[in-house]
Amino acid sequence: MNVVILAAGMGKRMRSALPKVLHPLAGKPLLSHVIDTARALSPSTLCVIYGHGGDMVPELLQATDLAFARQEPQLGTGHAVLQALPYLNDDTPTLVLYGDVPLTTAASLRRLLDIASGNKLSVLTVDLDKPDGYGRIVREQGKIVRIVEQKDATETERAICEVNTGILIAPTVKLKQWLTTLSNDNAQREYYLTDIVARAVADGVPVVSAQPDHVWETLGVNSKVQLAELERIHQRNIADALLEQGATLADPARIDVRGALLCGRDVSIDVGCVFEGKVELADNVTIGAHCVIKNALIASGAHIKPFCHIEDAVVGAGSMIGPYARLRPGTELAEDVHIGNFVEVKNSRIAAHSKANHLAYVGDATVGMRVNIGAGTITCNYDGVNKFRTVIEDDAFIGSDSQLVAPVRVGKGATLGAGTTLTTDAPAGKLTVSRARQTTIDGWKRPTKQATSPKK
Repeated sequence: MNVVILAAGMGKRMRSALPKVLHPLAGKPLLSHVIDTARALSPSTLCVIYGHGGDMVPELLQATDLAFARQEPQLGTGHAVLQALPYLNDDTPTLVLYGDVPLTTAASLRRLLDIASGNKLSVLTVDLDKPDGYGRIVREQGKIVRIVEQKDATETERAICEVNTGILIAPTVKLKQWLTTLSNDNAQREYYLTDIVARAVADGVPVVSAQPDHVWETLGVNSKVQLAELERIHQRNIADALLEQGATLADPARIDVRGALLCGRDVSIDVGCVFEGKVELADNVTIGAHCVIKNALIASGAHIKPFCHIEDAVVGAGSMIGPYARLRPGTELAEDVHIGNFVEVKNSRIAAHSKANHLAYVGDATVGMRVNIGAGTITCNYDGVNKFRTVIEDDAFIGSDSQLVAPVRVGKGATLGAGTTLTTDAPAGKLTVSRARQTTIDGWKRPTKQATSPKK
């Protein structure tokens, strides 16, 4: 089938220079949600109609399976679909979607496809208690005969609660014919796609309808308020799915998933957490409050304490992270590693049972097993131009407030005394100390504040 996605609108009520369809929902553009749903239907043609914002839409959404057609000027939905005609295959039906309606499910669209078989015109409708602003479905003897926009509707027609969502499937050959006959003789002086319903009735083409599983599937975004409302709906849907899978959420209303979150058994997530990209939490993982985790694998039994930031990192089984720890890209922690408060790890591998419990920076390092990294320790990995690597072998003990100036190696079982600045390799099994000798000055007196003369 052909899929056409209308994404040319200006979105004046968004109060933004960014095209409406590029505003993010759950971390990705509204239009990307629609494209992903369309792809789930395996279309033979996927054409995006863009306009407002110039080439921002095709530049951002480059993909080999997408065709783009520009609508300039924007003269209505019928005029928009007209721009896609060169890309449409006559032998398959055409599905029309909207780039600012991000939550429509593939299941509801498949239902619409099923009833469209046999060259019918199939429209997705929904019943609303307050249908203001929507086109009304006008029926005679139960059959759809036309769709009337609110601005053109009579008082009787405005009382109709079944409304048009705009989503429809049409036989492509007929669709092309109908689009060429549209008129803009209406209140908005636009070419309405909905007018093809009357054309279909006149041609004897059956007009049928289906309804989605949920009303929110048909809600569009025209303002930041509506965008925020859909964000909460979407996040609650994700939260409910996680709960059904067995995860424990301290408050389902206070979680944000901006990508894919996979949870094993007995996972617990506290409030205010944000998950971005692809995050996998294995069995018995605990995530404390207000953590931000992006593109990470957290192995079984790991405990992430509150206020941690983890990005492009792997946390081993049974490890304990935080609070207030930061794991940057390239971090790989083995099992039972402890990274404590105000510790930052970047592009480093830390082997099993090692720990850096507070106030440390471990960057571009390879750390062995059972290593203790004391408070205030840093690996000095950058000379202003190049990055260098630090190696700390098994069972080493790094005293507090040490600086390891890379490239440097700490041998197996070595100990660095507190305050050491290490610039050459520390031999295995020995104590290395680098600091000034402590002295006491006899007869020294602390300075006192001298009296000042009063101002004249």
